[in-house]
Amino acid sequence: MSNQQKQAIGQPFAQEHVQLMGLAKDTVIPSTSFAHQTQDLICFSHLRWNFVYQRPQHLLSRASRHFRVWFWEEPVVDNRSWLEVRPVNAQLNILVPHLPGGTDAHTQQAMQRKWLDELLTQHQITDFVAWYYTPMALNFTEHIQPRLTVYDCMDELSAFRGAPPQLREREKQLLQQAKLVFTGGQSLYEAKKNLHPSVHAFPSSIDNHHFGQARLGLADPADQSSLAYPRIGFSGVIDERLDIALLGELAKRRPDWQFVLLGPVVKIDPASLPQGPNLHYLGMKAYEQLPAYFSNWQVALLPFALNESTRFISPTKTPEYLAAGLPVVSSPIRDVVSTYGECGPVWIADGAEEFERSIAAALADPGSMCWKRIDAQLAQSSWQQTWKDMHKLIMGQFQLEPQKQSLYE
Repeated sequence: MSNQQKQAIGQPFAQEHVQLMGLAKDTVIPSTSFAHQTQDLICFSHLRWNFVYQRPQHLLSRASRHFRVWFWEEPVVDNRSWLEVRPVNAQLNILVPHLPGGTDAHTQQAMQRKWLDELLTQHQITDFVAWYYTPMALNFTEHIQPRLTVYDCMDELSAFRGAPPQLREREKQLLQQAKLVFTGGQSLYEAKKNLHPSVHAFPSSIDNHHFGQARLGLADPADQSSLAYPRIGFSGVIDERLDIALLGELAKRRPDWQFVLLGPVVKIDPASLPQGPNLHYLGMKAYEQLPAYFSNWQVALLPFALNESTRFISPTKTPEYLAAGLPVVSSPIRDVVSTYGECGPVWIADGAEEFERSIAAALADPGSMCWKRIDAQLAQSSWQQTWKDMHKLIMGQFQLEPQKQSLYE
């Protein structure tokens, strides 16, 4: 990105910083652009926009058809204090706080609060939706007065490694402020439904057309084209949720199978990952590249450990693998079992021996499983439909009718 494209809010508030996303300081988007008065949505996220493309990106991209969306990320350590404003398109902007190393927590919160207030003032944002993925953002946002607060609880963050000790208390506060609570899966819904009067389950959805391309036989990406077959693949964040001991044992038991892993290594030491001639860590791939990798695998894995961090997960990769036409072998994750475990092409396995047996079964007979039922299920689980249903609930809070169908497509 060029220096001209990078824009910022900071101290001092210089003249060259008075434009964000190409709109002048006093620009007001005409209300005719929207079917309701509330024009802005500010999302506070623990995940970065340019990280793994998942729930926040799918939903907030679609939200930008109805709102001007501001996606506020967690701070990054920089050598100066500023708020980077990075436009994705005319209706969607990424906000990245940059803070000097060694800045204490109180100062971090004060600086972010100041930048947020400047953003609201500069763009005359007075009637807006506040959308939270992380309750910790309340540390610098509890003073704002949105028209509506939404908590999209996609994970039980308090169970993740390195979770702040005050996260649970902040979540209680957010549940008191929010008018709508969405959950990223059915088990998470069961855990939250008695904590708030308006909790709604929205499990992982699917961009069926995108991943369905894998069924067409796409060209093999260069970095896996030399690998032998069969290929057993995993795509996602490689962190404490992955059962690396299971993965290592599988690789030893079946040296004739190639295990391909796509994704960044986060919160664990890369040196702790099992190694071997049939284990291939190919790194993080762009969302657009994934169908080509999936198209050249034979089986997909969900080798999650069974611990507190996986107790409530609803893996986004499950429907993506299935849309790509891949049989799936998964640990007994509750939401995978309840949603897909009643008949193939999803096998549920516990331990290396069961995983080996299930993978062998999927390789031996991948074509006679219940794809018709799975495909019908996937057709009803699009991100478009999920956002439409969420937006209907939001419009209900505004006491307005849903918008025309074309805005959801």
